Parts: sequence; C-alpha cells; structure tokens
Amino acid sequence: MQAARSLIRIVVNIALDGLLAALAVPVARWIADPAGDVVHPLWLVPLGALALLLAGAPFGLSRQYWRFAGIEDLLTVGASSVVGAALLALLTVSFGMPTSNPAFPVIHALTMLVMLGAPRVFYRRLRLRDSGRAAEADITSIVLVGDGEDADVFLRALAQDRRKAFQVEGLITPTARLTGRRIQGYPILGAIAETGTVLDRLRAEDRMPDALVITSPDPTGAFLKPVVEQADRFGLRVRRAPRPTALDPHTGPDQGRALELKPVAIEDLLNRPQVPLDRDGMARLIQGRRVVVTGAGGTIGSELARQVAAFGPASLILIDNGEYALWQIDLELAETHPGVPRRTLIADIRDEARIRAVFDDVRPELLFHAAALKHVPMVEANPLEGLLTNAAGTRHVADAARAVGTLAMVLISTDKAVNPTSVMGASKRVAEMYCQALDIQALQSGQGMRCITVRFGNVLGSTGSVVPLFQRQLARGGPLTVTHPDMQRYFMTVREAVGLVLQASVLRVGDVELPLARDGGIFVLDMGDPVKIVDLARQMIRLAGLRPEEDVEIRFTGLRPGEKLFEELFHGKEPPVPTGYAGLLMASPRTADPAIVGRALDEIAAACRGGQPRLALALLGRLIPEFEHNADGASGEARA
Repeated sequence: MQAARSLIRIVVNIALDGLLAALAVPVARWIADPAGDVVHPLWLVPLGALALLLAGAPFGLSRQYWRFAGIEDLLTVGASSVVGAALLALLTVSFGMPTSNPAFPVIHALTMLVMLGAPRVFYRRLRLRDSGRAAEADITSIVLVGDGEDADVFLRALAQDRRKAFQVEGLITPTARLTGRRIQGYPILGAIAETGTVLDRLRAEDRMPDALVITSPDPTGAFLKPVVEQADRFGLRVRRAPRPTALDPHTGPDQGRALELKPVAIEDLLNRPQVPLDRDGMARLIQGRRVVVTGAGGTIGSELARQVAAFGPASLILIDNGEYALWQIDLELAETHPGVPRRTLIADIRDEARIRAVFDDVRPELLFHAAALKHVPMVEANPLEGLLTNAAGTRHVADAARAVGTLAMVLISTDKAVNPTSVMGASKRVAEMYCQALDIQALQSGQGMRCITVRFGNVLGSTGSVVPLFQRQLARGGPLTVTHPDMQRYFMTVREAVGLVLQASVLRVGDVELPLARDGGIFVLDMGDPVKIVDLARQMIRLAGLRPEEDVEIRFTGLRPGEKLFEELFHGKEPPVPTGYAGLLMASPRTADPAIVGRALDEIAAACRGGQPRLALALLGRLIPEFEHNADGASGEARA
C-alpha cells in the first residue's frame, strides 16, 4: 500500500514538473523575444518538458516531497533546469532552429528555476501554516537558549512539527554581540547574562514565554545555572531540546517530526567542562592487554568496562558476585563492542581461593578494582561483611594479581576513607593503606606490580545514591528526605570520574614524575565545590516544575549511623598537591609496611569470620587511629 502511494506521488511529480517545464518554454521565448512567435513551432513545448524530465532523472527531481522542500531541493531544481535548458538548446540547434536571442538558454534555465521552485516553496509554506492553525489552541510560547547553530537546527526541526506546538518568542545566546540580529526570522533578544532583563522586557510587552528551552546538546552547569535561577525567579519551566541527532526532519512523507522537550536533569546542572584527557596514552596502556574489572556490574565498574572496551583490549574479564548486574553489562558490551573478547566470571572477592584460581587462569596485565560495599548505613548494619569485602577482599585481589605478574592494579577509593566515621570509610582506608604499601615496595625494589589508588566523592546517579532516591520520592509526590540541613557532599558524573581514573593510571604506569609518587601518593579527583544536599533537593523540585515546601515537602530525618555532615578529600595534615594535570590532585596519607598491614588484616578477618564485631572494630581502630566511629549517627553533627 505504501509503495503504491509512493509511486502515485512520483507520477504526480512527473506530471507537474513536465507541465511547468512545458509552460516555461513559451514564457522564456517571450522574455527573450517579446515580438516573436512564442509557440511556434508547437513541438518545442513538449520537447522542453521532455528535456527537463530527462535532465532531472539523475538528480531525483521527481522523487522530491514538496512539503519538505529545502535548500538542497532547490539546488536540485536549479541543476535540473540548467541541464534541461542546455539539452533543449542542443536539440534545437541539431534540428536547425537557432534562436533569435543567443541568451535564450540562460533565460530558459532561469525561467524553469522560478517556475519549478516557486510552487514548491509556496506549497511548503501553505502546509506549515495550515497545520499551525489546527494546533493553535495548544501553542506553548518558548524562548530558545543556546548558540546560533544549535538554535538553527532546532528551528528547522520545529518547522517540520505538524502540531506547531511551540511559538518561539526569540533567542538568548551566550554572548551579547549577536543581540538584535535574527535567525530564521526570530530575534536574538540578549545574552545569557542578561536573561533577567530579557524576561522583564518580555513581561512588559505581554510576551512572557511559558518555558525556556536549552538548545545546546551538552550544556555545562555554569551555562545552565543562571538560566535556571532566572527561570525560577519568573516562575518559568526549563526544558531541553532533543539532541541534534534526534532532530532529523526527514522522518517520512506523511510524518512531521513531533518535537518532545525533556526536563533539565540535576546531572546537567552539576556537569562541569570536559577536562582534556590523554586518549592516546589510554589507548597505549589498554590496547592489546588483558584487563580485569572487578565489581563490573556496579556503577563505577560498568563504566570502567565501557571505557576500557572502547580502547580495544586483547581481552576484557568482567568479575562480579551479582549475576544480573554482570549479565546486564555483558549484554551491553556485546552490542556496543562485539569485537572485544570478553569473559564474565561470577566470583566473590571475599573468597581468596576462588580469586586466586581466577587470576591464575586469566593472568591479567591490568586490573581495575571497583568491587566494594559502598552504602554507609548498610555497612553499618553489616560491619563484618563490609570489612571482609572492602579490606580483606582488596588484599585477596591485590595478592592474586601480584602473584601472576600483573603490571598495575587500580584501586577505586572514596572520600569517606578520609578521617572515617563509618565502617565503610575505615574499611576503604585499610584497602588504601595496603595498596600504598605494595606500591612503595614495588618502587623501592624496581619491580613488581604498581598499585594506583584513586579517591573521589559521590557519583551522580549511582546505585543507592541520593539523586535516584529523590527521583523516586518526587514520583510519589514527596516528601524528599534529607538527613540534615547542613549536609553536603562532593559530586561528579560517572563518565568524568572514570575518565580521570584512566588518566591517573596512564600517569603512574608511565612513570611520569609526580609529587609524592614515591611516598605512596594517592590520586584525588578534583571534585569542585561541595553541594548542600538540601539545595540539591530544592533544585530537583524546581526542575520538576514544582515549588519546594509548597508543592513538595522537604523533611529532615537526622544523621544515620556512620554519617558525617562534611566529607573530606584530604586528611587534615596533608594539603592537596597539584600534579600538573587537569582534574587530578595528589595526597600522601600515612603509610605502613605491607607486612604490618597484612598481619592487622589477618586479625580483622579472623574476628569477622568468628562473628566478633567488637573485636573487629577495636582492631580497626588500632590500625586507623583517626577512625572516630559514629555508630548511632548522634556524634556526626557534634564532630562537624
């Protein structure tokens, strides 16, 4: 049925183009010689139509959709007109009929261009206007925010929206130098820094939009923040336009693209400018090597697997103790990187014998250790499991990797390991200490596995984190629960964090001269400024088009066991040291001999396996003197 309709349209196009080309012959002859006989000989008229149709066939002239006529279609019309006029001129000369005006071929080509192009433009404008009237009652007034190119793409797609659901009042661009100019007829009203002034002016003119639409595909938080603040002040919604790749207007002969705007996500507001990374160095590090990722089903582990797979390792071994999470990332990589050899292994890092058997089999050259228990209240409720996983498990992985000659191990650590108040943070500090000690030992001996520790704060959208929690609470209508009005945390997107983890790996494996590198230095990601959780909650409510405390309640529940108000990225006596590489700092916390840490770990693991939490925590406190356990949540505020 669809094929038959397409064939009918092509036949109609041929008939219309042939008729217009036939009419163009006498019109062009009259322009070239007003006093001459414009229709003699009569056979020139159908010959002109035939010449045009033959000329247009290679260009696909008859397959055009007039409703979607654009610049490229008009160029096709122009090319067909020029070739058709030249073909007719050759035919008339060969029949011994030279024209009285030598400029006739040029006049004929221009005449056909106008006669074929004008109906296409008129028809498109007519269809757009008619479809606009039908949806006039549902028009939403918007102002576009973004640079000229992104706005131009959106406006072109908007012209194809048969609903005509959006009426554009104008544009706001990053800089003021474009103010007063127009893009596709829409005025540029001002710069982003002048958003408040622009909106005041529109309100005075009774042209206040219903929403501001961000047309930039990857806006940073610095770009979005002033826009969102002004929109909140004026009670406007903020929406994001679809990405340019989703704005292709040529969706079919009968379907105009229905534009769907998306809400601005909190991740967009906290997004920072991309840090330049050494992609070539990452490729040299990973390409052709056997790579293991533990905790591959988790938020960090799965992103590590994605980015590592993109650099073409010889094999990628994914390890996790969760079947479903491991299956998910394996399925994704099978679709996105089918050429990368992969293995998925279910293994628990607490099982030393299993880990040694796995590493003896796969013999990794690079190891990214992301497996851990990371949820503070959950580890507080299950402290022995947290210690066995985060501390003893890390030792199992490190020892097994070193035994098979692994080049480098990368430990994913956390800001909660700094001056820890939770079992989770203290257990990760033990893991840091053991890996630091191994790295110092490798440096001193000039051989052995390098251990690279990378510490950072919260990852946006990770499993069990605050953003998905707020999203679920918003979907239920609230309230949003925040533990304390002064609670604040560092945040980073998972893609940025993993990119910097790989960058740190390149630097350390490449033996780049870095400060503190020979003292067990720990890489610390530059997380920017901390964010108050209550401000995060208010912002998410506003982005949902609601009002904090009026539409959605924010409820304070009190600090939970193990929590503290302010996370730290550096121990108090170790100020951050720049590395010379964007996004990466370095810290040199207290280190110890691996044998000493190993014996302490043996004692802690034995207490855990014996079901002795008090003894295990006492041993933990002896190994980490700065550990001030906030067991019930009450001491967190006092400590801050």
